[in-house]
Order: sequence, then structure tokens, then C-alpha cells
Amino acid sequence: MPASALGTGFAMGLGLIAAIGAQNAFVLRQGIRREFIVPVVAICIVSDATLIMAGYFGLGAFLSQQPKLITAMKWLGAAYLVYIGLQSLRNLRSEESLEVSTPDQANGHADATTLHSVAVTTLSLTWLNPHVYLDTVILLGSVAHQHGDHGFFFSLGALLGSIVWFSGLGFGAYQLAPLLSSPRAWRIIEVLVAITMFIMAGMLVTSSI
Repeated sequence: MPASALGTGFAMGLGLIAAIGAQNAFVLRQGIRREFIVPVVAICIVSDATLIMAGYFGLGAFLSQQPKLITAMKWLGAAYLVYIGLQSLRNLRSEESLEVSTPDQANGHADATTLHSVAVTTLSLTWLNPHVYLDTVILLGSVAHQHGDHGFFFSLGALLGSIVWFSGLGFGAYQLAPLLSSPRAWRIIEVLVAITMFIMAGMLVTSSI
């Protein structure tokens, strides 16, 4: 039934996306900083929609036959994760970067970080991660086709899971920003982001993909 496929896709998509990772850490960080959270969430959702539908329409089968491409992306992704982690550690020395904007200050605070740089980082954390192709394109794509004529509804459910997750994570963090506005709390967040990036980079390098 379409409703069953939709629900299964929602649960599976949400489960895969909700795992702790570099992309989620960055969305959380931007939400707390109140910097360009709408574009960040939109980029994540549109990227997921593109990948999910690409898997449904057959890109997963192609990627599964391209191990060299996946390996190259693994090393590029790991290098970029290390770079982002080092950036977070560098932010610990900048008092300005430790301030969380209030709604009235959001525009002025965002001047320190351009929309372009945030968009590039969001896109890179999404598209340079080989696991997103294994999980979102290949895995979700193959399961969608197991649902036969209802495969589209499965993919739609996975997309709804993505919308719910990224919206909740980004805008939830935005609302919690006042509780995490102290320099000490922000330093902890930056350290956690850096640790997450380094761990994910290590997992990529040591993985068998």
C-alpha cells in the first residue's frame, strides 16, 4: 500500500539521516549561531531530495559499479572534514566567533561569515561524503525498488523524514541559542564539532569503501 511504503520510507530515511555526523553537527552549530540557518536547512533538504530521487531513478546502480570514484570521494571528504575541524578549533581563540546572535543581532553577526562560505561548507559536507551515496542513493534506492509500484512513495517518505529532521535540528537549535550563549558553552560546542569532524574523517579513511 502507498501509505505503508510512505511510512517505511519516512522511518528509514529519518533513521539514516539522524545519525550523528559532520553535516548534522554543522547544522546544529549554525542554528545555535543563528547564521543563515534557512539557507543551510534548505540546502540540506534539496540535496537530500536530489540524492533520494537519483537513487530511485537508478543512479545507485551506477555508483555501485564505480569503486574508484567512491574511494576518491572518501579521501576528499576526509580532508575537508579535517579542515572544518581545524576551523572550529581556531574559532576557540576568537571571542567574536563565540557570541551567539540574538534575533536583533543576527544580521550584524552574519557579516563575519558570508552566505557563500556557509553554503559552500554545507554543500561540501553533504556531497563530499561518500556515505551519503551509499546510504541515501544506493541503499534507499534499492529498498525503494523493492516496493515495486509503490517505490516512489517510499522515496517520498524518506524525503519527508529529511525535511522533518533538518527543520527540527536547525530551527530547534535556533530557538535554544539563548540558553547556549555563554562563551564557555560555545567553546564546548566548537570542541564537540571539531571532535565530530575528526572522528568522521578517521572513520572515512579507515572504512572499507
